[in-house]
Amino acid sequence: MKKLLCLLLAVATVLALSVVPAMADAVEINMFIPSPEYADAVNELIAAYKEVAPDVTINYETTQNDYPTLLKSRINAGTTPDIFGTTSGKEIADYAEYSYNFAGSPAAEAMDPAVAAMMVYGDGEIHGFALKGNYFGLLYNKAIFDEVGLEFPRTLNDFEAACEKLAEAGYQPVTTGFAEWWVFKHVMQHFLDAATDDPAALVAAFQAGEAHIKDYPVLYDNFFRFIDLCVKYGGNKPLETDLAGEVSAFGTGKAAMVIGQGPWVEADVLAIDDAMQIGFAGYPVTDDPAKSQVIAGSDQALRINKDSANLEAVMDFVNWWYTSEYGKNWFCDVAGVIPPITGAKMADMQIIKQGSELAAADGAAALSICYSSDSFNQAMGEAIQAYIGGSLDKDACCAQIEAKWVELDGNK
Repeated sequence: MKKLLCLLLAVATVLALSVVPAMADAVEINMFIPSPEYADAVNELIAAYKEVAPDVTINYETTQNDYPTLLKSRINAGTTPDIFGTTSGKEIADYAEYSYNFAGSPAAEAMDPAVAAMMVYGDGEIHGFALKGNYFGLLYNKAIFDEVGLEFPRTLNDFEAACEKLAEAGYQPVTTGFAEWWVFKHVMQHFLDAATDDPAALVAAFQAGEAHIKDYPVLYDNFFRFIDLCVKYGGNKPLETDLAGEVSAFGTGKAAMVIGQGPWVEADVLAIDDAMQIGFAGYPVTDDPAKSQVIAGSDQALRINKDSANLEAVMDFVNWWYTSEYGKNWFCDVAGVIPPITGAKMADMQIIKQGSELAAADGAAALSICYSSDSFNQAMGEAIQAYIGGSLDKDACCAQIEAKWVELDGNK
């Protein structure tokens, strides 16, 4: 009997071991994305996931300057990160060969349909997920405008008049951020939308070398006039003003308006002045106030490396991020962004509230930033920086932008 019991116990032990999974080996996930303004929030997300999956280490790296070049160098070197970032829209196709299709996953099913639409490749494949939704527009200090007796300008002529009046009152009318190449893509898309009823088709024509900036007055005249006005009223060294400089000038009440930024700077501005009433509006792009619209959508995509050695662990993390209670609340409570998933609460932020109200009342313009690659957008920004610095005149700047559109985005 004793031998029989020992035998039965041995059999039971073998059977138990066969159904209990072995302890998972420690894995590392390498995450390289832009948007360093969300570094603290992402680090909090990673720390929370460590409590859920202690055997998973996420190595997080972020930068903004020269991100497209750095990412391409890693891909070319065979060291593609497990999670990497691109823009949505056009770049979904450009990087499709490196990214995993996770259509049908819990994360894909949780995405807001409008966000998911920007991540589609081919026949319903999903090749990206969003760190955030977004609104794009021009920020202004409501108290300064009230003090000077100004309504927010919705035409380009009114913008120039407002700048003159703000300067006379002793304020720097605008802060530029022109040290950052990506500021220019945020501004340009408003003028691109106003230049045509079909911005996607116009961008495709530029990419094919079939369109010229000079043929579109909103781009050739209005956009460059706006840039010139920002240089004139944007402080002594506009090309040396970066993101931190914009936040500082606006948060301290030195500058009345901020260009090229959006909801992502609100927390940093309020950390300087928690009583500031931030205004948010569409850019003044023409002499028609109706063209002054905010832009809504998700411009950034996070991609999963299809050849990741830890693909299952990566998907576990992404699914947890998009579906767990912590992950769903993270967008609002920690990052303070527009959630890119359905059923999540909205962040209590001034810019997001106004963006939502303006989009509902006046409609939102197209997220045309995503019709081009970020490699082109960087080259465009650098060309405009050269124009501001005086090494290119307007026609040479336009010619360089058009050439880069063909070189970097054409025939793709």
